[in-house]
Amino acid sequence: MYSTAYLEFLHYFHCDRDYFECHEVLEEHWKERPANERELYWVGLIQIAVGLYHHRRSNFNGAKRMFGNAKKIIESEKAAISKLALDSDKLLELLQKQIDLTENCQPYTSIDLPITDTTLLQTCQNTAQKQNKVWGSPSDLSNTSLIHKHSLRNREDVINERVKQLKMRQQTKEKDG
Repeated sequence: MYSTAYLEFLHYFHCDRDYFECHEVLEEHWKERPANERELYWVGLIQIAVGLYHHRRSNFNGAKRMFGNAKKIIESEKAAISKLALDSDKLLELLQKQIDLTENCQPYTSIDLPITDTTLLQTCQNTAQKQNKVWGSPSDLSNTSLIHKHSLRNREDVINERVKQLKMRQQTKEKDG
């Protein structure tokens, strides 16, 4: 009933608190569809994860911006959010609390998404247990590789793809020019 990407997102969000991977998994899923068919609600969930990533790193302005953007999307996509078994009203309350925390430069604390489907929640908890993880455990604030993941990862494949795309654009310009 739920996509594998969404289940992975929930796992990274609630077990590992790996918001960077949350972003990666859902962005890849979101981009599987043609640009004009992409569902906006995925962006809202991605922005929640990115906001938490920024907040945990004390980037209060970046976090506040992401939470604000996510809040607007969740408000406009309540029906779709409900189909993902999330209580959109509670999620909006959580986002407002995060906005308030970041406005006041208050430190990060882990949050759980308000899942309404008890079967989904049980499935997620069982998966976590099988992987020796604890569902809903707080973020390990001493794990610098988790907190600074974006700056520590190997980006060679991304850089190579950008160079490839640039060369293709240049060749197209030369051909058309």
